[in-house]
Amino acid sequence: MADPARARKLADRIKEIVARRLDKGLRDPRLGFVTITDVRVTGDLQHASIFYTVYGSEQERRDSALALKAATGMLRSEVGRNITARLTPSIEFILDAIPENAEHIESLLREARTRDAETSMLASNATYAGDADPYVKPRDLDEEDDDVDELDDDASDLSDDAELGGPR
Repeated sequence: MADPARARKLADRIKEIVARRLDKGLRDPRLGFVTITDVRVTGDLQHASIFYTVYGSEQERRDSALALKAATGMLRSEVGRNITARLTPSIEFILDAIPENAEHIESLLREARTRDAETSMLASNATYAGDADPYVKPRDLDEEDDDVDELDDDASDLSDDAELGGPR
């Protein structure tokens, strides 16, 4: 098993070589505007997965996939000439789903913004079901003092009755 740092370096080098070759152009008219987004090399440096995106319609993506599949042998030869590994890794092209995922996330964010706006609009026109402030507030101390004095008077009357043997 190769060093992971070496595999990363080889992947970067393969990405550069393939991108440069695609930039020069292939003779295949089916090839559209292709961008190499990532390359991953296995730990034994025997296989490279090349991720790409295509700018355009679904038909252009299919045509570009066919063109890349047809050019795989030529591109592998190009990679073999430009790397310093004992064996040239086999390569495969995989359509990267980053643009579709980004569009899906963007649509979800748009929907969330719309729902937030609706919720804030409803909240601005909403009224309370009960009191505006449902929490119990402490009473004023002046009223409490009067109530406590009355309770003290009642309690002292009861205690006087108990001492005298009065009604219970």
